[in-house]
Amino acid sequence: MVPQSLPSSRMVPLGMLLGLLMASCFTFCLSHQNPNEFALINSEKSSTKESERKETKAEEDLDTEVLEVFHPTQDWQALQPGQAVPAGSHVRLNLQTGAREVKLQYEDKFRNNLKGLKRGRRLDINTNTYTSQDLKSALAKFKEGAEVESSKEDKARQAEVKRFFRPIEELKKEFDELNVVIETDMQIMVRLINKFNSSSSSLEEKIAALFDLEYYVHQMDNAQDLLSFGGLQVVINGLNSTEPLVKEYAAFVLGAAFSSNPKVQVEAVEGGALQKLLVILATEQPLTAKKKVLFALCSLLRHFPYAQQQFLKLGGLQVLRDLVQEKSTEVLAVRVVTLLYDLVTEKMFAEEEAELTQDTSPEKLHQYRQVHLLPGLREQGWCEITAHLLALPEHDAREKVLQTLGALLATCRDLYHQDPQLSRTLSSLQAEYQALAALELQEGEDEGYFRELLASINSLLKELR
Repeated sequence: MVPQSLPSSRMVPLGMLLGLLMASCFTFCLSHQNPNEFALINSEKSSTKESERKETKAEEDLDTEVLEVFHPTQDWQALQPGQAVPAGSHVRLNLQTGAREVKLQYEDKFRNNLKGLKRGRRLDINTNTYTSQDLKSALAKFKEGAEVESSKEDKARQAEVKRFFRPIEELKKEFDELNVVIETDMQIMVRLINKFNSSSSSLEEKIAALFDLEYYVHQMDNAQDLLSFGGLQVVINGLNSTEPLVKEYAAFVLGAAFSSNPKVQVEAVEGGALQKLLVILATEQPLTAKKKVLFALCSLLRHFPYAQQQFLKLGGLQVLRDLVQEKSTEVLAVRVVTLLYDLVTEKMFAEEEAELTQDTSPEKLHQYRQVHLLPGLREQGWCEITAHLLALPEHDAREKVLQTLGALLATCRDLYHQDPQLSRTLSSLQAEYQALAALELQEGEDEGYFRELLASINSLLKELR
C-alpha cells in the first residue's frame, strides 16, 4: 500500500522544531569542551602576555615613588642608591670602589653657573596651559639671571684689579703733590747734560750726572739721541777739564756711547775725541782715569778703520808704547796688548772675508788696506815689548800675550829669532804648563785651559826653531 504524503501545512512546523533541536545540541557540546581548544592563541603566548602585564604594573608602581634628585658638579661624586641623575650627566663606574660616580659634562658648565644663584628653584609653568607670552616671560627671566651673574662677576673682577692697581689719575695727582715728573730717556739725558754743563753745579753733582748718563747711553738709540741734541760734544769737551774725576767719568760715558755705534763713532772723531783721549794717556794722570780713557779709546777704534787711520797718524802706537813701559801699569799693558791683537785680527778677517765673497772692490776692505798697522807695530818696537810681557805672572795675561805673539809672528819672525830671552821664557813656560796640563788630565778634564796654553807655546817654539 502506498503511503500517503503529509499535507504541506504540517511540514513547516516540523522543520522549525527540528532546527531548534539541533541548535540546542550544539550549544550543549560547546559548554563541555576545553576553552583553549578553540582559542586564537595558545597557552604559552597567553602566559608571556600575563608576565608583561605584571612588569608594566611594577614599573608604574615605581614611577609613583618620589626619588631624590642628585645635583652633579664639576667634580666626580658618588651616586647613592635611589638617587635620580639629571639627563646629560656624565656617569662612570669606579673600578677601585665599585661605586657609580657622576659629574657634569663640560658643556653644562655655563648652565650650572646660571642655576647656582637660585639652585632648586624652578619656573612654575604648567606645560598643559602655557602660552607664547609665558615662554617670552620665562626667557626674559633667564636672561635677567645671566645678566645679574655677569654683572656680579664683573664687579668682583674690578674690585680685584683695584686692590692691586691704582688709577693713573690718582698716581699723577700724587706725583704732582710730590713734585715727581715722569720723563722719557731723552728728557732725562737733556736734564743730566744741563746739570753737568752748568757752571753752578758742584763737582759732586757733575760726577753724579755723568754716572747716571752712562747708564742710558749703553742703548744705541739713546747714544744717537745724545748726539742729536749736542750732548755728545759736551761730554767730549769734558775731557779738557782740569778735574781728573771729570775726565774719568766723561771717558766712561764716551766709551759706553762709542761701543758698536758707527754713527756716534764718526761724530766723535770729527769732534776731536781721539786727540783728547791720546793727550790724557800721554800725560800724567791717575791710573783710574787712564783705565776709563783706554776703555773709551778701545771702543772708538774697534771696527772703525777710519779712526784707526787717524790713530796711527796722531802717533797712537807711540803713546801706547810709553804707557805700557811706565811702572805699575801692568793692568794697562794687558789691555793694550789685547787691543793690538783685536786690531790685527780684525784686518785679517776683513781680508779673508773679501776673498771668500770674491768682491773685487769692497769699501770695507779698501778702508782696512789704508791702515798700515803691522809696519807701525814693528817700527815702534812692539815685537820686543810684546815678547817681554810674557814675564807677567797671571795666566790670563800670558794667554793674551801669546795670542798677540802669534798674530805678529809673520811681521816679527826675524826679531824673535834674534831674541834669546824669548826662547828661554817660552821653554820655561813650556815646562810649567806641561805639569799643569798633566794635573788636568789626572782630574779627568777633556779640554783643559792649561793644555790650550801649552799648545800655543809649542806652536811658537816650533816656528822659532
